[in-house]
Amino acid sequence: TAHMKAKGKPVTIKYVDPSYMIRSVPANASDAIYCLLLAQNAVHGAMAGYTAFSVGMANNRLVYIPINALVKNSPRMMDPMGRTWERVVSVTGQPNTAVKVKNASGAVSTRTAI
Repeated sequence: TAHMKAKGKPVTIKYVDPSYMIRSVPANASDAIYCLLLAQNAVHGAMAGYTAFSVGMANNRLVYIPINALVKNSPRMMDPMGRTWERVVSVTGQPNTAVKVKNASGAVSTRTAI
């Protein structure tokens, strides 16, 4: 804010709690059953003494996946104009807030409108 104040431009900062954006549509029966299975298997894994793991579905089986294996090759950023984000928006019924922006040099980038 100090930078913008020095330039004489007003600025406001808004914080949107991401927990409100996780799901904007009610869970259906299939979602409820899947979440139940994930939760039960997470508890079973913890009670068996496993740590640093996540539960997921692989080849139609619930499996324990080490956290370091999950994040080893995962991308650190998501393209807001890419297919993955479009799928998230479509499944959750959220509005797509990503917009393309041209900067002064004509390069196109993306940002999220709040």
